[in-house]
Amino acid sequence: MIYPLLVGGLSFLIALIGGRYVVNVLKAFKIGKEISQHGPTSHHAKEGTPTMGGLIIFGTVVIITICTNIFAIQEGKFSIERASILLPLIVIIITMCIGFWDDLGTLVNIKGRKALSWKIKFFLISILSIAVSLILYFQLEAKSANFPIFGQFELGYLYIFVAVLILFSTTSAVSITDGLDGLLSGTAAIAFAAYAVIALAQGQDYLAVFSFTVVGALLGFLWHNAHPAQVFMGDTGALPLGASLATVALMTGHWLILPIIGIVFVIEAVSTILQIIYFQTTGGSRLFRMTPLHHHFELIGWSEPQVVLRLWLLGIIGALIGITLALSI
Repeated sequence: MIYPLLVGGLSFLIALIGGRYVVNVLKAFKIGKEISQHGPTSHHAKEGTPTMGGLIIFGTVVIITICTNIFAIQEGKFSIERASILLPLIVIIITMCIGFWDDLGTLVNIKGRKALSWKIKFFLISILSIAVSLILYFQLEAKSANFPIFGQFELGYLYIFVAVLILFSTTSAVSITDGLDGLLSGTAAIAFAAYAVIALAQGQDYLAVFSFTVVGALLGFLWHNAHPAQVFMGDTGALPLGASLATVALMTGHWLILPIIGIVFVIEAVSTILQIIYFQTTGGSRLFRMTPLHHHFELIGWSEPQVVLRLWLLGIIGALIGITLALSI
């Protein structure tokens, strides 16, 4: 228990200290976010705020994971232990590249270049989801689901389909949640902390170390991302967060409780889907004032910090319920 927490603390310090320099570099190169005109008007003042802050989070995670969680010294030589942790690490690197590519098209000082279309983004995430699911099934022999109270059940080849669905939907839902200062970094830290506890209870110390590494990096980033944000996460951070969270959930076998632990991500995604369906079926009427749901709360009078804090609290409740269910097996 001590080692994972120490690694998480080290991750926090690196993201906290290193984040300051990354923010300065992003400002120097004018890597400023272009704010969508479709969002609340109160957000227009944020235009030009540095983005691609995901580099702070996952630059830290990659460095710490390689140094503390993959390689070990045996007989004076480095050897790879816990090779399975390479899976979430590779997932992070691939989705960070996709997010970086997408973020390049949302900068205020780059004209004529568009962000990735939703079709291309969905295609790339789908391919990654399929690849990760096959690796989980055939290489890591993850073929079961842990049902709270009832125990573990083998799914056979059905597991591959379920894993693809979980990876794709979680990556998309987490990305949608990124929209307010500190919202995603806080709720994601809560979700990863929950799975760190679950991994420790299962004896998967390597997975707990990885999860606490992400938690520490997120909290270090949150120092710079708290309202009013000095830097935005961007898809460079949001896509890897969703994909790696889903991967961790699948590796623990407790993916059934992911919608509970990630309750905020679920309601954000569902609100968006419902808004689209309602808008199309009613000829233009809206179910919410604006989606994702955090914008609706802003438009009914909640301040941005109020929305963020209240959704954090909802995330904490979901995490506590999820951990309780996981430990009931």
